[in-house]
Amino acid sequence: MLPNRFFSDRQGTAAIEFAILAPVFILLLLTLVAFGVYLSAASSVQQIAADAARAAVAGLNTAERNTLARDFIRRSTLDYYLLDPARLSVKVDEDRQNAEQFTVRLEYAADTLPIWGLYAFVMPDKKITRFSTIRIGGI
Repeated sequence: MLPNRFFSDRQGTAAIEFAILAPVFILLLLTLVAFGVYLSAASSVQQIAADAARAAVAGLNTAERNTLARDFIRRSTLDYYLLDPARLSVKVDEDRQNAEQFTVRLEYAADTLPIWGLYAFVMPDKKITRFSTIRIGGI
């Protein structure tokens, strides 16, 4: 039988609590950092889609709009440090339900982001897809 002193001794309880809670806290912290980086990249892709759609509005047909959107992305500086412009794919489509609109859709292969090596609970998809729809000819 253990002596009564064993159950009443409180030395080392902080170390034991730290050993139990620290890995969970660090995992949660790494997950927050990973999602922050991912959401920053997703927001950047959305902004590029909106800018490319505004640049493509001058096109007369889908092919010309596609060329204008691709040229905008190729020639712009893209000051987004998390994104590699070579990993962006652009597609311009007419809106099937409204002939007066077109959509610029961007897909970014996010598998080179620095978050995939972090130990985290769950991670989002490695492909970021965003789009921007523009009305042709104004309001």
